[in-house]
Amino acid sequence: METTTLKKIWLSSPHMGHNEENYVKEAFETNWIAPLGPNVQLFEESISEFIGNEVNAACLSSGTAAIHLALELLGVGNGDEVLCQSFTFSASANPITYLGATPIFVDSEEDTWNISPELLEVAILDRIKLGKTPKAIVAVHLYGMPYKAQEIQDISKKYNIPVVEDSAEALGSIYKGIKCGSFGDFGILSFNGNKIITTSGGGALLSKDKEAKEKAIFLATQARDNAPHYQHSTVGYNYRMSNVLAGIGRGQMEVLEDRVLARRKNFEYYKNHLSDVSGIQFLDEPKGCLSNRWLTCILTQSFEDRERIRLALLEENIESRPLWKPMHLQPVFQENPSYVNGVSEHLFDKGLCLPSGSNLDEDDLERICNIIKNELK
Repeated sequence: METTTLKKIWLSSPHMGHNEENYVKEAFETNWIAPLGPNVQLFEESISEFIGNEVNAACLSSGTAAIHLALELLGVGNGDEVLCQSFTFSASANPITYLGATPIFVDSEEDTWNISPELLEVAILDRIKLGKTPKAIVAVHLYGMPYKAQEIQDISKKYNIPVVEDSAEALGSIYKGIKCGSFGDFGILSFNGNKIITTSGGGALLSKDKEAKEKAIFLATQARDNAPHYQHSTVGYNYRMSNVLAGIGRGQMEVLEDRVLARRKNFEYYKNHLSDVSGIQFLDEPKGCLSNRWLTCILTQSFEDRERIRLALLEENIESRPLWKPMHLQPVFQENPSYVNGVSEHLFDKGLCLPSGSNLDEDDLERICNIIKNELK
């Protein structure tokens, strides 16, 4: 007896364009199979041109590596404290610990689900009172929704604390007419396989300071001194992106605008077909913000409702995922200081990320919506 396997719908799968294979083939044909080469340079140039605002890009092995280098370039070291958005993926916080520093977690506000400016200032004043002025702030544009950049920058300037702008999920998002990635002292991007564009694995460090970019590349290539032999005066890392993966990135940049439009179209479909379902809420864009809608997220009325939907989708071979578990609730960080207001815990309990890939078709979206409607009848 034949069994029918339901079509798998992923949360956010890679979506290739037209020229990725050509650029990779070019790397093979010219034997640029190394962490340098023309694809790397051209990929960096395309990122800088897209984001604008005089940003320079250095392509690396991951977004995590980019955060690590940003913090090191800002002088973060052993015994320091770094303020970090709690409602995020662990990669925003882990590099702080690589340097021997301590992440201090700050909760979210409800308008964007990102770091609360009000709570951030409370945290800064408290750490200063305790004799520890934080060395940096890691703020995240979560799920592609821009954080309150102007307010965070004002706080940064007021207390002279630099910002690492985690734009891993926000390539193509816009805040008050400016592309995300250019607000912080450093910005970072991720090209992981589930991101809006991908290089399989990879990331980029962004800075308006060309010297900082060159220092990042120096550190990312084992910090080799200018000598005919191998000489090292500082500790370096193996963080540079390969010319092969950069070829994929070049092709992906050519279709980025289309990918943003497709993801935003997914969001509109979900909102149009689920807004009338009792107990389903969506996060709207604040005035002046444009989200790339990397992932469409919903809020349900309860943990039980969220799990009913997630498990019903799973039963039908459809991947979904609870919203990020806040860092201040993670076992590895449970002893770290945190400044919380309950917002991220509420979002984690009741929120769900729906399939959002740019390669979804209308039949996929209809299938997902029908399952959700049936569960919440």
